[in-house]
Amino acid sequence: MYIVTSYPVALVFCLITMLCWGSWANTQKLASKAWRFQLFYWDYALGVLLFSVLLAFTLGSTGAAGRGFLADLHQADSRWLGSALIGGVIFNLSNILLVAAIDIAGMAVAFPVGVGLALVIGVISTYWVHPSGNAALLAAGVACVAVAIILDALAYRRLAGAQFAASGKGITLSVVAGVLMGFFYSYVARSIENAPVVEPGKLTPYTALVLFSLGVFLSNFLWNTLIMIRPFAGAPIPLGDYFTKGTLRLHLVGILGGAIWNLGMSFNILAGSAAGPSLSYGLGQGATMVGALWGVFVWKEFRSAPAGTNKLLVAMFVFYLVGLGTLVAARH
Repeated sequence: MYIVTSYPVALVFCLITMLCWGSWANTQKLASKAWRFQLFYWDYALGVLLFSVLLAFTLGSTGAAGRGFLADLHQADSRWLGSALIGGVIFNLSNILLVAAIDIAGMAVAFPVGVGLALVIGVISTYWVHPSGNAALLAAGVACVAVAIILDALAYRRLAGAQFAASGKGITLSVVAGVLMGFFYSYVARSIENAPVVEPGKLTPYTALVLFSLGVFLSNFLWNTLIMIRPFAGAPIPLGDYFTKGTLRLHLVGILGGAIWNLGMSFNILAGSAAGPSLSYGLGQGATMVGALWGVFVWKEFRSAPAGTNKLLVAMFVFYLVGLGTLVAARH
């Protein structure tokens, strides 16, 4: 299998993760013009699974390091298979709530609040399992991100319009999604031995990604079905709409969204061998800044905000950049 041994390469992989995790939701924004996000999400989950299987039989089955995918799957301990699978189930619930928050409040709110909170919790929980890097700098980095989350929430509150003033549903969904998302990564990380010689029973990154993605796909039949029957906004969605209202373009957009997200997840897991899981996860969740940039400058989600809101947004971006820079420095 292919593994990352160079710290500079690991940083590049983390930056690619940041771009993928911060950009995949654009596919949802594109698809939402034609159908509800729950329908998009069926294809998204399929894209996540298909990409992991493709990677397992390519990079995960070539090279002299570690074990090939099928050999690794055959020897894997059920405890670690279950851990990666549970990580996928937890992530899927959190991500569906995040997608619902994007649908209600937009990327510029859901990403900084939801994914930013996931960064804070994820770095702490992952460091607890795999301590690596300077603890003080990691703490300073997540503190800056926490301030950025608060600033973004304050900017969101300034938005005019009854749909925002009537309830804090968008922020509430983002917070719940962020809390759940902050814990999924440690389940995946603890199942992995990301080294040239893999400990018996543990999983290579590629096997763990397949089990994780399988957890996403299978749990979708529970989580997404519930959200279709009892949506957070709008009328219930008949299950048959997926087959009767979807076009080839809409299905491909959803699959592409899942593949883009899982490309980021795969590179993040691979980067963990050289950068450490807590740092690679923290840098990858710089996606919060990328997602917010898309929301503010491309989708114009704050165009109706009152004067003074831009100062809060600028401060949010500054704190995110400082926080991410501190996380990079924490490795040394």
